[in-house]
Amino acid sequence: MTASLLMKKTPSQSKAKPNAKANANANANANADFDASLEHLWGNIKAPGAILLALEGRAPWEYGAALASWPLLRNAPTGDGHTVLVFPGLVAGDFSTAPMRNFLNNRGFDAQGWELGMNLGPREGVLESIVAKVQELQKTSGRKVSLVGWSLGGVYAREVAKMLPNSVRAVISMGTPFCGDPKATNAWRIYEYASGTKLDDKKMLASLAAAPPVPTTSIYSRTDGVVAWQCSVQAQGAKAENIEVIASHVGLGLNPSVWYAVADRLAQAEGKWQKFDRSGWKQYIYRDPARHGDWLF
Repeated sequence: MTASLLMKKTPSQSKAKPNAKANANANANANADFDASLEHLWGNIKAPGAILLALEGRAPWEYGAALASWPLLRNAPTGDGHTVLVFPGLVAGDFSTAPMRNFLNNRGFDAQGWELGMNLGPREGVLESIVAKVQELQKTSGRKVSLVGWSLGGVYAREVAKMLPNSVRAVISMGTPFCGDPKATNAWRIYEYASGTKLDDKKMLASLAAAPPVPTTSIYSRTDGVVAWQCSVQAQGAKAENIEVIASHVGLGLNPSVWYAVADRLAQAEGKWQKFDRSGWKQYIYRDPARHGDWLF
């Protein structure tokens, strides 16, 4: 239940048994209100300010936290050996996703890099190469492939899943700007320069907000200093969810809470996908994405 729905209990209420149906209805109403506010949210956002951008320097500490948390991360959900294709962010390559892929391989997944060098945007032949690779991986393994994308890489993951829904098992994006103002990031100029593409095709940009027809998770951080976090929030659905973490944009692929969430999402049996369970200790690490307001807490 969201923080806005929490109420003080009277003595009699504190002794009463929780009403599961009432809680479920309250959660559903909160999500409905949240989704209804997305259009307004997306239309009133700006790129992260100077303070958040400066805090991107904490990324190495996030990787250090992941290494320190390794004994705990070894208790993360394990995979069934299916292939996971990981896409790097803008002007990054497979080297940047190696730590997370190593972690996923350790947990029983077959995590692979995209093997297309530095991600310079949707240049000629890139999307076609990704589609061919996903089809090849499915043919080789005989199983659907999960797609994980960091920042711009998440756009590839979501769009390829729309093109190949019968080949993709699940999609996870991390800090991916798929909705809202395309210039509500501190990297849009770099994108236009690297890709040679202008962010002026409104019809195409609007289509990115639609979630793929497969289980889709968007992981984002309100302390992201590159992408406005609102640009990574998708409408709730039977197969679409949001998970909020505390991380920098550059550190999303190095953050232990992100690694755990990714493993948890990928470990679900095919065809039996359920939304992320924030109960227990996880509620203290993963904030309720349906809560209102811009504040971190």
